[in-house]
Amino acid sequence: MTSVRLIEKIVNGAQTMDGDGVKLTRIMGTPELNMLDPFLLLDFFGTDEPLDYIGGFPPHPHRGFETVTYMLAGKMRHKDSAGNEGVIEAGGIQWMTAGKGIIHSEMPEQSQGLLAGFQLWVNLPASHKMTTPRYQETADQDISTDVLSNGGRLKVIAGKTSQGTAGVINNPHINPTYWDVTLVNDDKIAESIDSDHNVFIYVISGSIAVAGSTTPLTAGQLAVLSSGDTINIANKENTGNSRFILVGGKPLGEPVARGGPFVMNTREQVEQAFQDYKSGNFI
Repeated sequence: MTSVRLIEKIVNGAQTMDGDGVKLTRIMGTPELNMLDPFLLLDFFGTDEPLDYIGGFPPHPHRGFETVTYMLAGKMRHKDSAGNEGVIEAGGIQWMTAGKGIIHSEMPEQSQGLLAGFQLWVNLPASHKMTTPRYQETADQDISTDVLSNGGRLKVIAGKTSQGTAGVINNPHINPTYWDVTLVNDDKIAESIDSDHNVFIYVISGSIAVAGSTTPLTAGQLAVLSSGDTINIANKENTGNSRFILVGGKPLGEPVARGGPFVMNTREQVEQAFQDYKSGNFI
């Protein structure tokens, strides 16, 4: 028998600043929701005011996890200590494996007066925390999309849908799902999700109804879903179109030790990361 995932917890996030004064909403990585294994942090940034982000994220280090940047509008210009550089444009995804260490900068830019996107932190298993850094980066036009019955869209960044559409991200550690879904009129989705994966939804705009819940989920809210192997989500009636991301992955079940830009398994490993960075032996 199938079991439908229900809403287990709703999180509203908190306004904060990071980098050189960039204003953003931190939805995961807060006292309200510290993490959802294997996911460590989720930030949403969205503004039409240049002063909210002009300082960007100057060069900073990472070790032991992955950063996932998904742009909804505008651009993110990145450059790192290994000589890699490029621009993530609207609709594009960058899945960066920091591994044993990388120093990079991320500088946001508006397009037509708009800037919006997400950054998600994904943990690495102990066996791969010191792996060689790498990137998976794909432009919007190269990411496949399912068209829904009323004209909505399910964009498959990672994972696989019931129509057989597969995402562009390869991650055997957590086998992630990352969908960007737009529901129009009476659109709904009913999809299978691995029962042992942790799953969350974040609503970008509009209002959606998750099976089993009488309370609609609205823009700016994250819902942690219960265990189960099926998700049923519908556009909330008479509220216009809605858009959300759905993200899932297999939990690692390992100890987590955090220290600023480093995520390891023990406090000693975090201290070693700081020492390596300060001594110039980071990468």
